[in-house]
Amino acid sequence: MKLYGIPNCDTVKKARAWLAAHAHEAAFHDFKKQGVDAAWLREVAAQTGWQALVNTRGTTWRRLSDAERAAVTDEASAIALMVAQPSVIKRPVLERDGRYHLGFAEEQYQALFGA
Repeated sequence: MKLYGIPNCDTVKKARAWLAAHAHEAAFHDFKKQGVDAAWLREVAAQTGWQALVNTRGTTWRRLSDAERAAVTDEASAIALMVAQPSVIKRPVLERDGRYHLGFAEEQYQALFGA
């Protein structure tokens, strides 16, 4: 099991705390330090859809110019943006048993782990 994200992100912090409190160990992949790979993004997008993977509600997205936002029209353009600016990826991304789960909500993790 692996959790992907940015360590100072509040939602990532909540997910990590929940996992620790429920005795679930997950390796952590820091997008800022370890980067993000286009092939991995394609794999995640194949399960979740590229639209769900782009965090259009975050500050990174809002800071993009209108032209940069308008240029995200398909999976290839979305992946190019996410590789260039990993902060625009919806996070955290939890990889468990070959499946990817986006974001964190306590109810979501309770259902996922049967907690």
